[in-house]
Amino acid sequence: MNLYSNKNFTILYSITILSTFGSTIYTFILPLLIYDLSQSALAMSTMRIVDFLPNVLLGMLAGAIVDRMNRNIMIVYGGLLKAILSAFLTFVIYLNSVELWHLYLLGFLISTVGYTVGNATHAIMPQLFDKALMTDIQAKFSFVNTFVSIIGPSLAGALLLIIAFDHLMIVYTVSLLVIWAISLSIDKTPTPERLKRQSLLEDMKEGIQELFGNKLLLVPTISILFVNLATSLIIGVLVFYVVDILGETKEQLGLMYSIAALGGLLGARLIKPLRKRWTRGSIYIGLHAIDAFVLVLFFFATTWWQLGILLAFRSCTTVITNIIYLAVRQESTPNHLLGRVAGTSSMFMKLALPVGLFIGGIWAETFPIPYIFIISAFIVLSICILLQKNNFQTMV
Repeated sequence: MNLYSNKNFTILYSITILSTFGSTIYTFILPLLIYDLSQSALAMSTMRIVDFLPNVLLGMLAGAIVDRMNRNIMIVYGGLLKAILSAFLTFVIYLNSVELWHLYLLGFLISTVGYTVGNATHAIMPQLFDKALMTDIQAKFSFVNTFVSIIGPSLAGALLLIIAFDHLMIVYTVSLLVIWAISLSIDKTPTPERLKRQSLLEDMKEGIQELFGNKLLLVPTISILFVNLATSLIIGVLVFYVVDILGETKEQLGLMYSIAALGGLLGARLIKPLRKRWTRGSIYIGLHAIDAFVLVLFFFATTWWQLGILLAFRSCTTVITNIIYLAVRQESTPNHLLGRVAGTSSMFMKLALPVGLFIGGIWAETFPIPYIFIISAFIVLSICILLQKNNFQTMV
């Protein structure tokens, strides 16, 4: 099947491009606005926490709502609400009356609506396409998402030369309105059937039971939880390590992350040829083994370009394993439970991030940073062993 000739795929593909581009501009603007208001690094980092909170605090609730309502309605009206919130924030900024709490509150609401719409989009896909196409679709979405993420900051920088940075919010709002208009054309899907009437709390409990009762999904969910722990140990200290310990410049730091992003593009392209030779389970386990080896090499890296190449390998393996995981979740979960399972698993997997960030920060203050790469490698290698013991290579 040629996916590009499918109307629904073309719509969702276009939405992915616009959403990623808009998100890049949004994350580019907000720190500048906050810095203008506060000149505080703490205030800027607090905004990152605010963006992260809806996933952890409201993931299960958002999933339960997605499973109760028609996904088309969620996508359309959620997209419209997000555009309205963005327009209101733009208006407040335009009046020069914006304060920090405005940015935090509206930022939290925009992130909450955005996460809920993303959950609904994930849940509607098995209703629109054959489940056998999920891996291929996720690969294509991942490629364009990574590509736009790479060029997005450059485009935002170019726009900044033409218009004031606070007016870039208008561009973001317009992109949301275009997404909303496009989403109106998605084929209508039935509302998920509810086998019995129950409370939201019981709905969320049912989502937890489905996740923990589905070994095919639970095993990789646990693996990603620990991979996130290993990754968060590093990301909290990597910039400090490169700039302060290795003495590299900010420009070299930017080049390092540019090289790393290219690995994500490669990963999205590799999944199809890899699947022709191995099962998805074998690919998943093999990439974790490669990831553990790459993390060991981090210990010996002493320049920005070496770290950039190693980060590219990690980006490549991460993109492929994420594609496999998302496809398995869509294939193996009953559709009337997919919103809840997606919300629960997403929340569960991200719980390790703040823990790892905190531990990494404490470690960097007390011990030599390179040893944290070895700890991360050990965590990922342990995941490999867990996956093999559970025969995950034969499961998908």
